[in-house]
Amino acid sequence: MALIAIALVMLVLGRLVVAGRQSQRRPGNLGVRDGKLAPCPATPNCVSDQAGDEKQRIAPLQAASFASLKDLVRRQDRTTVVSETETYLHVEVRSALFKFVDDLEVLQGDGVAHVRSASRAGKSDLGVNRRRVEAIRAQLAVPEP
Repeated sequence: MALIAIALVMLVLGRLVVAGRQSQRRPGNLGVRDGKLAPCPATPNCVSDQAGDEKQRIAPLQAASFASLKDLVRRQDRTTVVSETETYLHVEVRSALFKFVDDLEVLQGDGVAHVRSASRAGKSDLGVNRRRVEAIRAQLAVPEP
């Protein structure tokens, strides 16, 4: 019985290592095309205010200024800026334990900031991307000292 448990643990760890390696490859579809962020994949590990699937849809962000929103996103834990313009920001966010990479993008819109947060590997993110965007939304609601 102990050997079976050890084998299962090794199998799970092996799959996590493979998924971690897969998450290192930057997707080629990110960025702005025709004024929109990339669509979410069919897997439930992505949220976007522009998503067609209601389960993946999230409200856009409201900020006093787009510059302050970008500054807030850049200050998130384990975040690396990949690309930035006056109207767009793409950052990679690494998970603390297994170093999985998620892509977080914000795009200035008409009075809102469009947002997309997606995991690169796996099918489920256990709600991490939605919680990330909602945490940013909550931070935007708190006045700065």
